[in-house]
Amino acid sequence: MKEFNLNTLVRKNIISLQPYTSFRDNNEFNAPVLLDANESPFGKYNRYPDSTQKKLKNKLAEFKGVSPSQIALGNGSDELIDLIIKIFCEPKKDAILMMNPSFAMYAFYAAVNENEVLKLNLDENFDIVKEDFLKITQEHDIKIFFLCSPNNPTGNSIKDIEFFVQNFEGIVVIDEAYIEFSENKSGLDLLDKYPNIIVLQTFSKAWGTAGARVGCAYASEEIIRFINTVKAPYNVNSLSQELILNLLDDKNKLKENVDSILKERTWLEEQFKSIECITKVFPTDANFFLLKMKNVDKVYDEMLKEEILTSKRAPAIPDCIRINVGSREENEKLINVLKGIS
Repeated sequence: MKEFNLNTLVRKNIISLQPYTSFRDNNEFNAPVLLDANESPFGKYNRYPDSTQKKLKNKLAEFKGVSPSQIALGNGSDELIDLIIKIFCEPKKDAILMMNPSFAMYAFYAAVNENEVLKLNLDENFDIVKEDFLKITQEHDIKIFFLCSPNNPTGNSIKDIEFFVQNFEGIVVIDEAYIEFSENKSGLDLLDKYPNIIVLQTFSKAWGTAGARVGCAYASEEIIRFINTVKAPYNVNSLSQELILNLLDDKNKLKENVDSILKERTWLEEQFKSIECITKVFPTDANFFLLKMKNVDKVYDEMLKEEILTSKRAPAIPDCIRINVGSREENEKLINVLKGIS
């Protein structure tokens, strides 16, 4: 990897952009009279949230073993993906690279920003072929590589992530939405070694707070400054900040959630072995399975008739359905319906 210079990757207009700053959030007061933001003086949530999310970042930094200045928070990881593309990719000029198949929103936000989307086809085990990666990155000028691990919708973790970081001169976004369900190490361990990494995580999956919409980006202080410059001033609301702060206080909550889901994942995997319509259960490090089916359309429709909602991946991944792990009651209903499909 060549010597890294972040400013050669960031869009020129972003480098000169001045961030919105809240005077209130960037100063300390004892008993202020708040007449500066045209808020109502009445109501429990009448004040704007802390635009810098100081308390939450400090607590999260302690939990993750990083500096608060290495954290940016978003309205879900989706907002952070959008911001990262806007920071580094010049519209109608720059390209991103993503695995195929992988999370569709990388391509969506690139399209919104009018950026080319290059796709790196995965092998039969849904892993990256290193030779293909080197070829496409040598042939094209690519600003961002989105590397999802464990990957959605396939469920597997990508092997040897450090190789792809070492051999890419742009920004590598390691999307770890499902990392808590995996035994693999997080990309956070590589942050201090490689300045071109951004690690995305979320409170939506293992923490069970998808409705709160809180995503996290971990990166160098330089990259985080650019994200904080471009983000909306009050992008994480007060209720969500309070909820996540309380979750971080309960140190057993995450383990309880993950242990329960992994127990159900093991149970489901065992049940799938005796179901006639399932022809393959792909290995998973996430809270979902990718299943290959006989008569996939029929299976999907039969489940839908019973109001079991799943994600049909055909034709992008032929004959496959993605099904996430539910409660034992939900999982038992799923198995009973699948057993009745011939």
